[in-house]
Amino acid sequence: MRYLLAFIILSLLFTFPLDKVMAKEEQENIHEKRMELYQRVEMVTHIPWYYLAAIDQYERSVRKARTDLPDPEGLSGIYFPPEEWAGLLNPNPNDTNAKRIQFFNGRGFDGNGDGKAELTNDEDVLHAFAQYLLAYGTDHDNIKIGLWDYYKRDKTVGIIMDKAKIYKKFNKLDLDSHAFPVPLRSNHSYKNTWGDARGWGGRRIHEGTDIFANYGVPVRATAYGVVEMKGWNRYGGWRVGIRDLNNTYHYFAHLSGFAKDLKIGQVVEPGQVIGGVGSSGYGPPGTSGKFPPHLHYGMYKDNGRTEWSFDPYPHLRLWSKEERARIK
Repeated sequence: MRYLLAFIILSLLFTFPLDKVMAKEEQENIHEKRMELYQRVEMVTHIPWYYLAAIDQYERSVRKARTDLPDPEGLSGIYFPPEEWAGLLNPNPNDTNAKRIQFFNGRGFDGNGDGKAELTNDEDVLHAFAQYLLAYGTDHDNIKIGLWDYYKRDKTVGIIMDKAKIYKKFNKLDLDSHAFPVPLRSNHSYKNTWGDARGWGGRRIHEGTDIFANYGVPVRATAYGVVEMKGWNRYGGWRVGIRDLNNTYHYFAHLSGFAKDLKIGQVVEPGQVIGGVGSSGYGPPGTSGKFPPHLHYGMYKDNGRTEWSFDPYPHLRLWSKEERARIK
C-alpha cells in the first residue's frame, strides 16, 4: 500500500512539468517544420523566407481573432476562400486539378509537384501566395506594393513588413516569450482595473491595467515587436506603442521619459527597457503629477479590419509567473 501511495504522489509531482516539457518540444517542432517550409519556397521563388513567415503569421493571427474565418489547422496560416482558389467561374469550387484551376484563373497552385493544387496542402498554399507576389517582384518595395494590392489596407501592410523585420533580425521563428513590464524585483502592485470608469476628458472606460511603482522604475517591452508609436497624448502623457507578432498592440502610458535612442520602427525584445514609470498626462505636453506614478499597460488586438481593447490582467499574471519560474 505504501509503495502504491508513493507511486501516486510521484506521478502527481512529475505530470505537470512533463506536460510542459512535451508542449514546449511540440512547439519547437512546429517552428522547425515551418522554417523548413518557408526556406523550401524561398529556394524556388527567391522571396526571402522572413517575408513569407510574416505573411503567414499575420494571416494565422487574423484567423484566430475572427469568427467568420476557419481556424488555422496546418503549418501554414494563409487562407484562400475555396471559390478564389478554384477560380470564380470554376463550376467545382473544391477542384484540385492544377491545370483546370489555372484555366479558370484560380489562385490555386501545385507547390509540391504532385499535379494537385490543394487548399489543405501547406506547400501548395504558401507557393500560391508566393506566385502572386512574384508578379510584382522579390525586393522589399515591390513586395510591399503587392501586399497593398492584395489587402487594400495600409495598416495590414505595415504590420506584415514589421513582422518581417523581426524575423530577419532574430533569424528564427521561436519568438513567443514575454516579460513583465516592470522588473519583478521592483516594489510594485497592480489589480484588475480594465473596464473601470474614467472621467477626465469625458466619460470612458479604462482600457488597461495600472501597475503602481516608484517614479523612474524601468518599463520594459513585454514581447518581441516593433515600436509603432512614441510621443505625447493628453490622456496617456508620454507613451509608447509596440506591435508584436500576434497582431497585438502593447500600450505603455504615463511614462517619465523614453529610453535613449528609442525610435519608431525599432525592433525590441522582451525585457528591453523602453522608458520609466511616471505620472505624465491629463493635459498639454509636459503635464505631470496629477496622479501617483504608475504604468498604464493596455493591449489591443487587430483582426485585419478593426482593433479593440482587451483585458491585459490575465496576461500580466501569466508573464509574472513564467518569469519568476525562469529566474529561479
